[in-house]
Amino acid sequence: MTMPDVLDNHIAAKRDRLLRLLRDYGRVAVAFSAGVDSTVVAKAAQLACGDSAVAVTADSDSLASGEREEAERLAAMIGIRHQIIRTEEFQNSDYLRNASNRCYFCKTELYTQMEGLAETLGVDVIANGANLDDRGDHRPGMQAAAEHSIRSPLIEAELTKAEVRELARQWQLPVWDKPASPCLSSRIAYGVEVTPERVARVDRAEQFLREQLGLRELRVRLEANELARIEIPATEVTRVVAADVREKIAVELKSLGFRYITLDLEGFRSGSMNEVLPLEKLTMIERP
Repeated sequence: MTMPDVLDNHIAAKRDRLLRLLRDYGRVAVAFSAGVDSTVVAKAAQLACGDSAVAVTADSDSLASGEREEAERLAAMIGIRHQIIRTEEFQNSDYLRNASNRCYFCKTELYTQMEGLAETLGVDVIANGANLDDRGDHRPGMQAAAEHSIRSPLIEAELTKAEVRELARQWQLPVWDKPASPCLSSRIAYGVEVTPERVARVDRAEQFLREQLGLRELRVRLEANELARIEIPATEVTRVVAADVREKIAVELKSLGFRYITLDLEGFRSGSMNEVLPLEKLTMIERP
């Protein structure tokens, strides 16, 4: 048997387990962000539960431009019921404080709202898109999930991130190779207060850079003192430091309200804000 056949059979077995799990859930609501993980769960829920499944997308100031529209397109393509709710994490001072457990308060807001809508939506179980690899990362949202009895079918089916992407590819989901797209608040350095103005500024900066550079993966990290730390693939650094490109980026980002513009020479890497966690207590708030 060739290696691709082994892989296909391996993925197929986990796919079947995922569908059985969701079928056993019965009536299920999927926390649906339009990322690859939650899209696979939404697709599986629709296959396993049909009209008894619904995808729920949270809309707030921390949602990047275009993500709500993509969620609507994907839900329509999958054929799953879709509900958009407005979450109010920015009304929570613990969230705004932006300590290293910020995500806990965001997910608590989301899951509390979904629980309150369970009867209206006609569901008994709420599921998220956490995969097996998430267990080894800094994920305060997993604590919120546990406290609200949220099921993680990808973890229960023992699917890794790579396997989720492969299953998405086999199901011909267009997000199978979509880069990770965490909320805009994740770009704000721990200890720097999260505000709607700051996340909107980061969003505009990233949209500008995508248009200028034609890149799929990049981050604009907002550090203390309104410093923008740009992360792009290391292979693109030479192009960006060219005088004309560098000047154009600096002018645009300063016009958005950043005071200092820097380029991270290590290049793009997901979760780079977490690199400081063992070193600092991260309890201070910087006021705008």
